[in-house]
Amino acid sequence: MAVVGKAAHYASIFPPSPPFRPVAQGPGPAFLGAKHAVLAALANPERTVKRVWGTREALGSLDLPPVVPISYAEVTDLARLVPRDAPHQGLVIEVDPLDSPWLGDILQDEVDNERKRPLVILDQVTDPHNIGAVLRSAAAFDAACIVTQDRHSPPESGVIARSASGALETVPWVRVVNLSRALEEIAEAQYWRIGLMGDTETTLGSTLDGSKVALVLGSEGDGMRYNVMEHCDVLAKLPISPRMESLNISNAAAIALYAVATAGTR
Repeated sequence: MAVVGKAAHYASIFPPSPPFRPVAQGPGPAFLGAKHAVLAALANPERTVKRVWGTREALGSLDLPPVVPISYAEVTDLARLVPRDAPHQGLVIEVDPLDSPWLGDILQDEVDNERKRPLVILDQVTDPHNIGAVLRSAAAFDAACIVTQDRHSPPESGVIARSASGALETVPWVRVVNLSRALEEIAEAQYWRIGLMGDTETTLGSTLDGSKVALVLGSEGDGMRYNVMEHCDVLAKLPISPRMESLNISNAAAIALYAVATAGTR
């Protein structure tokens, strides 16, 4: 199949750049695969795009800006650029990681625009699939941002981008040095800090009174650390059946965000 549109011309200028090597997921450039992630990254003015690789069929379906370097690649070569559990769908984009915004700027912007969007705080959640899924739910329920500790969260990767389905480009991801201090700053901005855990009799719904909310979730293995728990205003649970001990962290975040979004409509 011939490539059509702008992609044909620019792909001919930028041929493949072998050899393709497996990509280390670290603080350097990130390789994001799958059509939703690639299109969202291209549409994000904050992104620095270095190159787009793709099959002829995949590139032919896009109308790419002329300033984006493009290279043809075979499916097997694309698979080497992204993790095995992050299917590329014929497209891979190389980008610089996004800068982490300042928490204070996010909080001030919410005040200036008289918004009450929730915040999602993740305490040592390290699974990139979960981070991506939480970002997707945060976008779906219009959260202001997610907040993680810089040293205990994964870097941007194809796995996160794939799981986020474009939300990596639209939901600010704030990385902080100290999560407890961040929660103090959040409290000063008049947020009600709700820590989600199973070992309490208080349900999430009973804590929602129309205040601005920061939802705090711990890792699946160890839960919230004690110091983080101490910086919550209340600990609450989701009213799940005793047949199931707990929910996956991303599922819990989605349900909690839905509860916050609908609290004023009941």
